[in-house]
Amino acid sequence: MIIPAVVEAAAGWKSMLENPQAETVFENARINGEPFGRVFDIQRFSIHDGPGIRTTVFLKGCPLRCLWCHNPEGMSPSPIISFLPEKCMGCGECVRVCPQGAHHLVASESDDSTITHVYDREHCITCGHCTEVCDTRTVEIVGRPMSVKEVMKEVVQDKAFYVTSGGGLTLSGGEPMAQIDFTVALLSATKEQGIHRCLETAGFANRERFLRVLPLVDLFLYDFKETDPGRHAEFTGHSNQLILQNLRFLHDAGARIQLQCPIVPGFNDREDHFAAIAALSRSLPNLTGVQLLPYHPLGKSKLERFGLKPAVHVSDQPLRLNQLEGWIHWLREQGVPLLNPNGSAPA
Repeated sequence: MIIPAVVEAAAGWKSMLENPQAETVFENARINGEPFGRVFDIQRFSIHDGPGIRTTVFLKGCPLRCLWCHNPEGMSPSPIISFLPEKCMGCGECVRVCPQGAHHLVASESDDSTITHVYDREHCITCGHCTEVCDTRTVEIVGRPMSVKEVMKEVVQDKAFYVTSGGGLTLSGGEPMAQIDFTVALLSATKEQGIHRCLETAGFANRERFLRVLPLVDLFLYDFKETDPGRHAEFTGHSNQLILQNLRFLHDAGARIQLQCPIVPGFNDREDHFAAIAALSRSLPNLTGVQLLPYHPLGKSKLERFGLKPAVHVSDQPLRLNQLEGWIHWLREQGVPLLNPNGSAPA
């Protein structure tokens, strides 16, 4: 079930499942016969995406449209232009090279020395010419094609830190399962290097894809956003039925799973939701643990930068620590194996 109003409100993109060809074409993309991925960020020395010190690779494309998404630039499988006009020095190089006339430098009516950089996304074809001549990174392409070899070159640089800290590689997104060929190839290459592998997923993919990654993943960081199916569809564009089915399949197959539950004020900070988390946890006794992830408004600050539409009624304030601690205490009383530390919350 797809709710168009919610999909549009989330970030102005249509769901990949409304256009299956976009997903299929991208997944089959290869360079010299090898799969390549569309990567929108690589973060080294990450400490919140699994155990130890990790390198987190963020892949483009996600079939869900969460209203509170903190990586909205990762929703579309296509590259997107980041535009930060406050960095512009007014050199005019982007205006010169743009074949579509999407960039303009406009002088202030009151002061000719004040220049405003106007970027017209409607005419932009994301050719990237402007990004090649921009020294101040006012404009950048987010979502570059990378081969497994190119990503591994960055990942192995910190192998010594992985060994000493129990860290490794984490695949995140977006949704890594949306780029299944590249995800499998990268996990396989990392396994050959003896590097620990986490996969962060929202679980919305067909069973065949999980069968492919199951022997390659050491720990699934499994996001579970809303226990009520109707609300899940309202908040993300899809029911949680498939997500729950995949969660139970992985659990019964012996996968190591850490359940991750984002808590968003005004959406799922409800007692019935927490009671359902407790019941779900009891039905999955082999979970490595459950972690509550407090909402933060980082995603909202990115929307203007990427020309995306803001979601409606999503808070500008992070979840208050005392609220989170109250729910942590309540869930612990229900016997939930929470991983959140006492008196603090994960970033």
